[in-house]
Amino acid sequence: MSTRGADFLDKWISKHVPKTAGADVISVADLTEKLFADAKAKGLSSTEIEEDAGSVYEAILDAIVHHDAGMVD
Repeated sequence: MSTRGADFLDKWISKHVPKTAGADVISVADLTEKLFADAKAKGLSSTEIEEDAGSVYEAILDAIVHHDAGMVD
């Protein structure tokens, strides 16, 4: 298994998940859609990302929750 999808997800989250993002369903869903659109533009499928990294929705939610708790810069 390659790590291309996981690398893309990590970099995308660090650049695109705003510090002020809410951990609500709509905010996370919107960010998830944006991530998949950006991935498609780079030639990555949603399947490749999720095979490498797991649930994108959960990864974005986790980044928001941990940032809100002051655990991530």
